[in-house]
Amino acid sequence: MNPKLYLVPTPIGNLEDITLRAINVLKEVDLILAEDTRKTRILLQHYDIKTNTESFHKFNEHQKLEQYIKRLKLGTKLAVVSDAGTPSISDPGFLIVRECIRNEIEVECLPGATAFIPALVNSGLPSDRFVYEGFLPQKKGRNKRLKELKAEERTIILYESPHRLVKTLKQLSEYFSPEHQISVSRELTKIYAENVRGTISEVISHYEQNTPKGEIVIVLKPAL
Repeated sequence: MNPKLYLVPTPIGNLEDITLRAINVLKEVDLILAEDTRKTRILLQHYDIKTNTESFHKFNEHQKLEQYIKRLKLGTKLAVVSDAGTPSISDPGFLIVRECIRNEIEVECLPGATAFIPALVNSGLPSDRFVYEGFLPQKKGRNKRLKELKAEERTIILYESPHRLVKTLKQLSEYFSPEHQISVSRELTKIYAENVRGTISEVISHYEQNTPKGEIVIVLKPAL
């Protein structure tokens, strides 16, 4: 058997947002490498998937990488999943993909859910050209990155946590302007999904009055 690694996108909220092929792959592989096995187990139980799981996350991927490459070479079929969305997009996955390529092991990423695409389309901002920045640096390099984005000619996509959202919005207001157009999407595909659009100052006002919860995607109008 030719060794092969599958990267399988999982729902970002609604458990029905998974492809039939993804379900079949997760049933057929020998082992699922999961960012958080407890969260993945909810999805697996929902679709009666009995494949074994092992934890594979940013705190242990360096240590476990070699053993999984060895297992792949022996013919073990592995799938990588993150807690939500597509592996390697602000989640573990890049390191094992790179190592598989170095070892001439086939890699296949299935199409599927990722939060920033629906957030971009929902925003009403230009979607023909965009740049995905993920999470801004929390400390070192943050101001430098914001200065770079101030000169960006494409729509800007950022991820943020709820407890840092207002602080980040205020920084964006300083680097761009309070009247700069923005869209914030929260809890996409879930019951309480929300898209708040307007100027940065308007969105700040909204979230100062309504404490944000859940996963958040920020979409900024091109700076230039």
